[in-house]
Amino acid sequence: MRFKTAVRNIQPFSKLTASLSSLGKVAWVRLDDSNVRFTVIPETGTQVWASLSIDSIFEDYTIQSAADDNTINLELPLPPLHRALKSATNASSASIRLTKRDGVPVLSLTIITNTISSGSSGRGFLSGSNPNPFDDDTFREEALDAGREREAVVTQEIPVRVLTAVSVEGIHEPRVREPDAHIILPSLLQLKAISDRFTKLSMATSTGTIRSGGANSNAPKLELSANMHGSLKLSISTDALNISSVWTGLTNPELDPTQVNPDGEGLDAHPSTILRERGPDAWSTVRIDGRDWGKVLSVGRLGGRVIACFADEHALILYVYLPNYDDGTEDSVLTYYISSFSV
Repeated sequence: MRFKTAVRNIQPFSKLTASLSSLGKVAWVRLDDSNVRFTVIPETGTQVWASLSIDSIFEDYTIQSAADDNTINLELPLPPLHRALKSATNASSASIRLTKRDGVPVLSLTIITNTISSGSSGRGFLSGSNPNPFDDDTFREEALDAGREREAVVTQEIPVRVLTAVSVEGIHEPRVREPDAHIILPSLLQLKAISDRFTKLSMATSTGTIRSGGANSNAPKLELSANMHGSLKLSISTDALNISSVWTGLTNPELDPTQVNPDGEGLDAHPSTILRERGPDAWSTVRIDGRDWGKVLSVGRLGGRVIACFADEHALILYVYLPNYDDGTEDSVLTYYISSFSV
């Protein structure tokens, strides 16, 4: 078994791991000849299934195993990986390889940084010499290597578990019925700012103070709705609070007829077509944990286009299409599955 690669885009990779680690501390990572996949399935909260094209983050990619498609499955702690990548933000190069340390599998991240060295005696004129800088008898001393570029090499090791194919073959993306509405979201940074504000206001009015903590049954529930006429609505309602914000002029993307209704009923029978025919006052709605939603929206730091699919009162699915840094590379897609709370 062998895996080795250079990291092509360190900063986007670091931002991705930061976003994923906010939702779960451990990821299942699937490496093969074609893709790199990160899957986060926490005990509660949002599931993430990320499929990244190799060229989007790696280069000089080498993988070899006895499994089909040279597949390697790893259980990987996300916070140490993010910290390691964050320390490599200003590196001239970085590489990752799967190896062992004292018999324990590790991902070894090697970071190379170029630094300019300077001699400690090359900062001014000699003590006791003529202070006139134009005096021919006055010279500045410099170290032999002053101003030369040096390489600093740092290696960080992240313990991992190598998983058997049998142990992961039963893991599949959640099955969700066809959505009633699909819409391209506005700026996630803007949406996050308003969502976080609603959540904090709800917590303040219900408890008297703003507290932090994990998702639970008492956490503020945001209501997110979309129609098939370009509108998105975010609202929250408590005994002491009822506020909402509405975006209009958004895009409802066209569906690919070959990708829906495999039974051959066509787009006319699709739930989103039926919702569109009901007019702009017909909405598809989900209720989501405000704090968990704020963590999901942190993916906005990566940019890209986000399509939200609403299965009314059932689930919200986000498809985050990351920007390609080179023409011709395949799209990298992050898929978020968020269950809706009941009324």
